[in-house]
Amino acid sequence: MTPLEALQATLAAEHAAVYLTGVLGAQASQSRQPVLYAALTSAYRAHRRNRDHLTVAITTAGGVPVAAAVAYELPPAMSNASELNDAALQLERRIAETYGQLVENTAGAERRWALVALTESATRYLEFRGTPEMFPGSAS
Repeated sequence: MTPLEALQATLAAEHAAVYLTGVLGAQASQSRQPVLYAALTSAYRAHRRNRDHLTVAITTAGGVPVAAAVAYELPPAMSNASELNDAALQLERRIAETYGQLVENTAGAERRWALVALTESATRYLEFRGTPEMFPGSAS
């Protein structure tokens, strides 16, 4: 995978993450589930920030950023806090794997940025009650 392909794949994953965290946040109750709501809101903002960074990085590298899809597949169950949390947990695991690939396929400043994004994703994974992993972002 070339660095540009890795950036594009990560951008595509971030488009999906922005969509899904927005949907999950809309399903969470700010008054009944304040911790979950805050975590989802924070994740949404982080994924938007990462998406915007990737868009600039791809353009700077001479590429045309991949567009977001019209819609994305949603988890089958999102009716309670536990299901919302589980969906966010799985999202962060997938996005961490994508950032692991970006780390593997880039160098210099982009690799350093990808390492920070991977670390942030692994931290969010733990906030959503994930189990600590020896090497977050490595494909299992």
